[in-house]
Amino acid sequence: MHGADSSYTDGTHEDRPREDGPHEDVDSDVFRDTIAEMTWQEVERAADDGAVLLWAFGVIEQHGPHLPAGTDVYLPSAQLRGVRRELARRGVPALIMPPYYWGVNVVSGSFPASYNVRPEVMKALMADVLTGIGKDGFRHVFCFSGHGDALNNRTVHEGIRLGSQLTGLDISFVIDHRLAERLGLDPDDPHVSPTGAALAKSDTSATPAHIDVHAGDWETSQMLVAQPSLVRNDVRAGLKSTEYGPEDLAVWRKGYGHARVKTPLGYFGDPASADAANGRRLLEQQVTNAADAIQERLRLTGRA
Repeated sequence: MHGADSSYTDGTHEDRPREDGPHEDVDSDVFRDTIAEMTWQEVERAADDGAVLLWAFGVIEQHGPHLPAGTDVYLPSAQLRGVRRELARRGVPALIMPPYYWGVNVVSGSFPASYNVRPEVMKALMADVLTGIGKDGFRHVFCFSGHGDALNNRTVHEGIRLGSQLTGLDISFVIDHRLAERLGLDPDDPHVSPTGAALAKSDTSATPAHIDVHAGDWETSQMLVAQPSLVRNDVRAGLKSTEYGPEDLAVWRKGYGHARVKTPLGYFGDPASADAANGRRLLEQQVTNAADAIQERLRLTGRA
């Protein structure tokens, strides 16, 4: 935090003008608003006051010719800033851990700027950091993923489970219910806090003819809000929709050379149709869903 009077519940920088929203494009500093900007006394005081911790897991991975390789770090970081503010409004103090960004890349594995870490290394690092978190006195940790790779997310889940076993902390994976289903995670798993399930039950919209999963419309739309200065708009305007369906998606998910052939420019979807208004709506819905899941988790564990 900047300024002698900064509070761990404030989350603002006294010396930087910024609008009150979870997605402002002040700069691309992923340490912004995390405990990396706090003193140890401020962190200790927050733990003593019962603050929960929010931790984003992303990767450095190619995102087409129009988005930066850090997209999967920038988006969950923007989401967590919003979640922290929303929790504060609900009377739940929270701190944000600096994001984790060396993960597992299968789909984009053959592209430059897509780096891969062995799952066992990632789990061991998670366990070490979570042990430190427990030492600091925190009791609840909520982990988020900004990366859709199946193996990466299974590794996050396994790291959470290992960390919980070693520390006794309440650690859970705040994950979209659709991704949890694809990974085969039980919604009643003690280390899973699914989001959006109630919303999905009322959603009667048809499955789109063309699938958009990577650096396409929805991801580019959110980046237009979270980090608009990093979006190459002149490039994306000329990108054609891939117009791929489920069979193409299955091939793409095999990763490495399969994905490189299927999507030679690195995107799967329609980045040219991205819209900042839609991006803001998506991010705000994610913030609400996540805050709801966290509040419910705290209720079930006796925290709230």
